[in-house]
Amino acid sequence: MSTSTLAQATTAGTTASTATPAPAGTATNTAATAAAGPLAHRATALDGLRTVAILVVMLYHLHVAGFEGGFIGVQVFFVLSGFLITSLLLGEQRRTGRIRLGSFWLKRLLRLYPALLVMVAAGIALWSWVGDYKGASFSAGEAALIALTYTGNLFRSFWDTTQGVFGHTWSLSMEEQFYLVWPPVLVLLFAVRAHRRALTVGLGVVVVGASVASWASYRTPGGGATPDVYFSPVLGLVPLATGCLLALLLDDERVRTWAAGIAGHVGTWVGLGLLVAVQVAIGDDWGQHAWTFGLLLPATGVVSALLIGGLVSVRTPVSVALSWRPVAWFGRRVSYAAYLWHPLVIALLGTVVSGIAGASAWIWLLGTAILVAVGAAYAVEVPIERLRRRFREARRLLAAERAAAQVAE
Repeated sequence: MSTSTLAQATTAGTTASTATPAPAGTATNTAATAAAGPLAHRATALDGLRTVAILVVMLYHLHVAGFEGGFIGVQVFFVLSGFLITSLLLGEQRRTGRIRLGSFWLKRLLRLYPALLVMVAAGIALWSWVGDYKGASFSAGEAALIALTYTGNLFRSFWDTTQGVFGHTWSLSMEEQFYLVWPPVLVLLFAVRAHRRALTVGLGVVVVGASVASWASYRTPGGGATPDVYFSPVLGLVPLATGCLLALLLDDERVRTWAAGIAGHVGTWVGLGLLVAVQVAIGDDWGQHAWTFGLLLPATGVVSALLIGGLVSVRTPVSVALSWRPVAWFGRRVSYAAYLWHPLVIALLGTVVSGIAGASAWIWLLGTAILVAVGAAYAVEVPIERLRRRFREARRLLAAERAAAQVAE
């Protein structure tokens, strides 16, 4: 990740909810979850997982020893996005019998774009100091346009270019393209009454096929550069589709009941253990091997899905720790801003702080990036969300008044 999101987280599931983990073997809880579907309540453990993912990514970008594999946080964000967005869409289809694409896209745009716009404006203003961070193939205006049109992954993967301090927006581009394409595909599948088994098999084929294609398209990079395939929408599709597959599986009452037992506990602990093992095992030479992109990263997506499935199905020490209020708050409120702003902070202050603090520079840079992210979140995202809530409330009151007037007539 240069998340979602991923950013969004990134970023994608910031306003999403999932079933609150419940003790296994409770008939009442199982029945309630089955009736409500997989999106009954917000799973704060997923907010905590988002916190861990973004911190690992930031440590990777700060070149902290032991976090050479921190880029796998991107895979976690992508799987989260696929899972949360698909779960939301399935829930809307179940409740209303349809999916409102226009409403979905507008909500995504209002949630993500204002913060991106402010970060890009700051990057342009500081371009003479930060623009060449990790190289820049374009002018400030061109790089900003690529970031704001969510095409960074295409430019990086197909034309071997980068956007300087905006280079990390490639993952946001991947997620936005997913938001644009997957919901209409799901609507079409509902329209033709595609069978659930066919959907799961189809997503499985997509995951395997895209993994094989990523392996086949790998080209050894020069020097220490990241291979172009890493930014490819083909490889990015793998964890996103894995998250979609998880959502589809957990949308089935029988699978949810099974996951609410020992399977959920196994998934949580095995998923967490393997993710940590992968992060620790990856070395500096990860970009020099085709199997990293055809096998390791796809497998990381599957492992992430195991962990996510466990977190939303059962209560464990892991879900309790990730649900701790400060940890969940950071993932819910700050993770997107942290992803947007930390490269700007590193590019602007990295050299100066390294000269002063030496080996401990990463601590000061991490702390500064977090403070900037908190400030940005509350200066941009919170006011926008308040305006959205007021607008929704105004629409609700207007609809109620119209209904009352019709009854009075």
